[in-house]
Amino acid sequence: MAPPSQPVLRATDIRKSYGSWLALRGVSLDVAPGELVACIGPNGAGKTTLLTILAGIQSPDGGVVALSDEGSSVGWVPQQPAVYGKLTVAENLRLFARLEGVADVGETVERMLAQTGLAERAGERAANLSGGNQQRLNIAIGLASAPSLLLLDEPISSLDPRQRERLWEFIAALAEHGTSVVYSTHVVSEAERYASRVLVLADGERLFWGSPRELEQAVPVPTRGGFQDFEAAFVAFLHQEGH
Repeated sequence: MAPPSQPVLRATDIRKSYGSWLALRGVSLDVAPGELVACIGPNGAGKTTLLTILAGIQSPDGGVVALSDEGSSVGWVPQQPAVYGKLTVAENLRLFARLEGVADVGETVERMLAQTGLAERAGERAANLSGGNQQRLNIAIGLASAPSLLLLDEPISSLDPRQRERLWEFIAALAEHGTSVVYSTHVVSEAERYASRVLVLADGERLFWGSPRELEQAVPVPTRGGFQDFEAAFVAFLHQEGH
């Protein structure tokens, strides 16, 4: 049997407070190479706070976030597209590549266009893109530094079902090629469908860390057509834990 892969990222006992509000209460997780990890929980659970700490956007009050090696990097994709509507797709990518300080801006832009399937829209203004393609551009910007770990905050919140499907196909392809992905979502079925492991947060606490199947097995819930209903299991689990 092959030895387990070294985690791309390991977060241990992460704590964060804003005044008297405890946003995170000792949350830990690790992410393997090419793994898809879903972060789910009620509103105000601490999902975005955790992701911004993992991205290095803000510092924790306690705990440690460690990448596997000095060559690893983290890409951050916020919920709302952080693009300039008056600039073309290629101009946006060139701008953010320069901001990332990449060695070869031209090569990086070509790589991001190819990875996200936006090459044919390189000369189109970002404001004229569909919601799905704007989110692809948003993710392309997060890929500028060729990160080993990509963090996505609610990546499909404003997309229609067809756009969602295409975006998940793209995200899954990134993972297949070795990019680790951690994403938050309110659509719990997409945690079941795409994630190998699920982190459940509520009131800043880690309530569960394991596979979707293990979460289904954590509580007795009704079955539908002989199969466990993941969303029902998730809601029942929260109730069981007092949330």
